[in-house]
Amino acid sequence: MSAAAILLAFVTLERLAELVLARRNTRALLAQGAFEHAPGHYPLIVALHALWLAGLWVFGWDQPVSAFWFALFMILQAARVWVLMTLGPRWTTRIIVLPGAPLVAKGPYRFVSHPNYLVVIGEIAVLPLCLGLWWFAILFSLANAAVLTIRIRAESAALSQAPS
Repeated sequence: MSAAAILLAFVTLERLAELVLARRNTRALLAQGAFEHAPGHYPLIVALHALWLAGLWVFGWDQPVSAFWFALFMILQAARVWVLMTLGPRWTTRIIVLPGAPLVAKGPYRFVSHPNYLVVIGEIAVLPLCLGLWWFAILFSLANAAVLTIRIRAESAALSQAPS
């Protein structure tokens, strides 16, 4: 198995595990009285990430892995773990608002409002660059920018309208 295939298998398993975690956290939050905001854009996010990962498998499974870009990708993975650990049971892939719960202001949230999105922006670009797929990095970075514009607006609106 090539280094690229091992890397892609790792990312695939990571994403699947995150979906399980997100689904569990979403159910728990909803059971506590939380509500989902702007679910209409969620299928677009799922499609973008599924196409990104599938495309990486199609075009990159046998490519050499750049040590520089791989190191940067691993830094992004550490940042991803930091975000997930900071949010704990409040982390989900959907926009779920728990009325009365304060905004998280620790960990990476001390520095930026949306650290998870910064990680995702980095991953969408850097993983293809690990595999020498610069054109893929550009294409999906542009698509991701469009989707995140919708997502961040929806999330900011949800947080500003959340009853306390």
